[in-house]
Amino acid sequence: MADKKAQLTVGEGNTLELPIYSGTLGHDVIDVRTLIANGYITYDPGFMSTASCESKITFIDGDKGVLLHRGYPIEELAYKSDYLETCYLLMHGELPNKEQKAEFSQSIMTHTMVNEQLKSFLNGFRRDAHPMAVMCGIVGALSAFYHDSLDNDNPRHREISAHRLISKMPTIAAMAYKYSVGQPIMYPRNELGYAENFLHMMFNTPADIKPISPVLTRAMERILILHADHEQNASTSTVRLVGSTGANPFACIAAGIAALWGPAHGGANEAVLLMLDEIGDVSNVQKFIDKAKDKNDPFKLMGFGHRVYKNFDPRAKVMKESCDEVLSELGIHDPQLELAMKLEEIALNDPYFKERNLYPNVDFYSGIILKAMGIPTSMFTVIFAMSRTVGWISHWMEMLSEPHKINRPRQLYTGSDVREYVPVDKR
Repeated sequence: MADKKAQLTVGEGNTLELPIYSGTLGHDVIDVRTLIANGYITYDPGFMSTASCESKITFIDGDKGVLLHRGYPIEELAYKSDYLETCYLLMHGELPNKEQKAEFSQSIMTHTMVNEQLKSFLNGFRRDAHPMAVMCGIVGALSAFYHDSLDNDNPRHREISAHRLISKMPTIAAMAYKYSVGQPIMYPRNELGYAENFLHMMFNTPADIKPISPVLTRAMERILILHADHEQNASTSTVRLVGSTGANPFACIAAGIAALWGPAHGGANEAVLLMLDEIGDVSNVQKFIDKAKDKNDPFKLMGFGHRVYKNFDPRAKVMKESCDEVLSELGIHDPQLELAMKLEEIALNDPYFKERNLYPNVDFYSGIILKAMGIPTSMFTVIFAMSRTVGWISHWMEMLSEPHKINRPRQLYTGSDVREYVPVDKR
């Protein structure tokens, strides 16, 4: 039931009543679904004022710097939970008890292998192919290998596909990396944790298997948790849009990966490293700070501020702590990382940035952490996709579990009116 009504007056004496709904948190929502029956549609480029769905998964308040997963603040999950527990929470709506957590973790960690024929599939790519191209292609092809559970109307099939995707994404991500550098593919080790297993597949070789640092494992765990879901962003909306057609889950997630690949979405932490390359040296920092302040200069500080968070990014504080831990653990003296730390120091203390709430965001710190670990920038968005898979699959499962229609946005048509066809010899 609607809490209240809105009235829309169009022209003379034509007043329409529209229901207003209130969610648990956030803006009230005016239901405009009946407008088309009265001859009107709304116009909202970019969907900045439009709720495309009802969801119980994630809530963001950008003005207050709040990010909640099923009601739990992201900071609490990052400090107290682990990635697989967060996955269970996003998918099922509640934190698991001890038995549920053990059963879920075992299900994920015993399905980390991929079909051996996928190694042949890899050989079809050039060695210098971007890892996102490899991941997008392989994930889209998974339905050809795992077609025994693709009935979207069957809740058990949806769960099996969800577990397969979450469990196999680190393996596929590491395969894409190993292929690009010409190293043997490392098989997963199911006795390791999720983040630790990924780092093992990334950095070990058959000739040299070393234990993974707990500090690096914890940092990767936090990166995964902090990027697990972020409400109705471009890639999540894409997954819901494709999913509304009844497409199989592997096709839906491949579509999400393609959307995430865009530099305006998932490439932000990669853009931070490219910006540091442009600055070049610590001695140039002040010059580029001044350029960022100049409204007539197109240069922008990447990794500072956020489109959604107008105050501060709640994920950034957690990520900064992990950043400090990783740099201390590795004892790295990298000119680019030193440049990043200098940039952070100036921006955090400069009144211009403080007054505008242009604080370092999660992408700034995650980019530095991944760089320090020795992960190439081309893999940054791949790791983002790996962590975001659970968010995508949770929204896909939520949509399919409720009555839904194929998504079909409208448009404001400004092209030609009806015209008569003219034969080519008379034009």
